[in-house]
Amino acid sequence: MTATPLPAPPAEPARAFAATRVAVVDLRLTDFRNHAAAEISSDGRHVVLAGDNGTGKTNLLEALSLLTPGRGFRRARLDEMARIGGPGGWSLFARLDGPDGAVRIGTGAEAGTGDDESRQRRVRIDGVAARSSDELLDHCRVLWLTPAMDGLFTGPAADRRRFLDRLVLAVDPGHGARVSAYEKAMRGRNRLLEDDRLDLDWLTAIEDQMAELGVAVASARVETVACLERLIEATRADAPFPHAELALEGELEAMVARGGPSAEAEDLWRARLAEARRRDKAAGRTLDGPHRADLAVRHGPKAMPAHLSSTGEQKALLLGLVLAHARLVGETTGRAPLLLLDEIAAHLDPRRRGELFDVLEALGSQCWMTGTDAGAFEALGDRAAIWTLTGGRIDPLR
Repeated sequence: MTATPLPAPPAEPARAFAATRVAVVDLRLTDFRNHAAAEISSDGRHVVLAGDNGTGKTNLLEALSLLTPGRGFRRARLDEMARIGGPGGWSLFARLDGPDGAVRIGTGAEAGTGDDESRQRRVRIDGVAARSSDELLDHCRVLWLTPAMDGLFTGPAADRRRFLDRLVLAVDPGHGARVSAYEKAMRGRNRLLEDDRLDLDWLTAIEDQMAELGVAVASARVETVACLERLIEATRADAPFPHAELALEGELEAMVARGGPSAEAEDLWRARLAEARRRDKAAGRTLDGPHRADLAVRHGPKAMPAHLSSTGEQKALLLGLVLAHARLVGETTGRAPLLLLDEIAAHLDPRRRGELFDVLEALGSQCWMTGTDAGAFEALGDRAAIWTLTGGRIDPLR
């Protein structure tokens, strides 16, 4: 099981994008978070949501983040998304305008008494029930930047690994399923190692699966990071934000990066798992593998690890990385991703805000942004529609 190869970005920075714009032109929510009912229509321009804290701006962006597989950018349980005091379920409807014409997407969860694992998110596309939420990637790729990500470079490796897997998923739709299957197999191996009456045949079969899946996961990560690095290098002279230098840390990732047939890497990792059985049994877990990988990021202009940079430098570095990834998604898929930028203008001076808005326009993406002050988005001019949230109402400002 190998990852789908990604086309390399161009060697020279492109001055115009061939990626087709995908825009949310209608959004309707029912009993989602603090919104009993909410509706926003768009003509495909950028959308700014302005209002005081607590009015539900971020909740609207979270709803849009559910137009891609997963649990949205808050990684919340389904019952947590339901409005307090509501019936217990929630729904979202969005109409997209893109290369496939108009596409209607509905998703939500019904009220229920079971645990969250037994309640599945329903997805319908043009009125037809989707077999899985992965089908959403056929119509839209969604990227986001939120204040909760400010500690990405200083936080645990698991946060950066999850961030990296979101980057990969946006260009390789099968990546999420491979990661989930690997983690399921790893849990099975851990349980077997705890058993005093070890079934060696079963253990060997699980390790075969882990080797195949692990190499596929590591390969997809290595290839995505390599493509992103090439694009950053090709465009950094024109980028308004500091460029990132990226490196993957992990034993399997280093093995894959050296090149060679996937089958050879799988054989080596299969043998590595077998050798580590006694050690992993004593530890109570599998100590090596793609579940321990880390994404190392450096502030390129200063040649400094990102976690040692100032708070402002980290914010600018992360913003530059997300924008570079948005460009990579557009160039590899032919569709500009939907961008969600929460409280994006709060820490940018007017010059940087203007540069950001120009980059967003060049990307070809529709961007949904939030802020407490509508005036911070004045430089967008007619490129954006501004909506205000106050007292439970959502009204167009212009």
